[in-house]
Amino acid sequence: MAVYVYSIVRATHPQRLDGLHGVGDPPATLRTVRTETLSAVVSDAPEELRPKRRDLSAHQSVQEQLMADGTVLPLQFGFTTTDDDAVRAVLEDGTDNFSERLRALEGCMEYHLKAAQDEDALLRQILQESDEARELNEEIRSGRSSPELPLALGELVSQEVQARQDRLAVGVLDALRGFAREERSSQPTGNDFLNVSFLVERDNEKSFLGAEQDLAKELGEDFDLRLVGPLPAYSFV
Repeated sequence: MAVYVYSIVRATHPQRLDGLHGVGDPPATLRTVRTETLSAVVSDAPEELRPKRRDLSAHQSVQEQLMADGTVLPLQFGFTTTDDDAVRAVLEDGTDNFSERLRALEGCMEYHLKAAQDEDALLRQILQESDEARELNEEIRSGRSSPELPLALGELVSQEVQARQDRLAVGVLDALRGFAREERSSQPTGNDFLNVSFLVERDNEKSFLGAEQDLAKELGEDFDLRLVGPLPAYSFV
């Protein structure tokens, strides 16, 4: 039977799995596959694995329990392989890499931040601060403009939005990166101008959270900063 892999830890990790269950219906029993140095938490994989709430919750609960007891390399939901021997072979072949990552994640957790600015507020700001945009807008509103002007204004506003959001993203990162050990940025979606994960040391967690709150106050009510965590360090495995 195929094997579902949840995470990798050091062999010395307590690996307390009592009260937890794996993915599937009925829930699979958790077990470990060990080498001299490392251990993987696994279970039998269901024949049909889909990201249902029950299975996502089971996967996350394993990560959180292991994280509470020590450093963990959490795998994303849905990682399967053929059998326990295949898991053991991966642990043995990747001992150096996995051990290095475990050292890098020692005493840390992940915080994920997305940031957006109110679209209407941003457009008002552009029209107030860009002479060219304001003049184009006023000419269009006068009713005497040529058909090309709305397109020109649209292109100008789009360029301004991108430039301003790029500067905002840099500013947010500069304000917070000093409180994190590592960071990983992803492509923002929707109205967000920032999508980033921070690897934060437990001893520095309070300072990081304080800096994020100060930043939110400084930016003001036109900005939406959505911070999620602490999380298993999925982005840094």
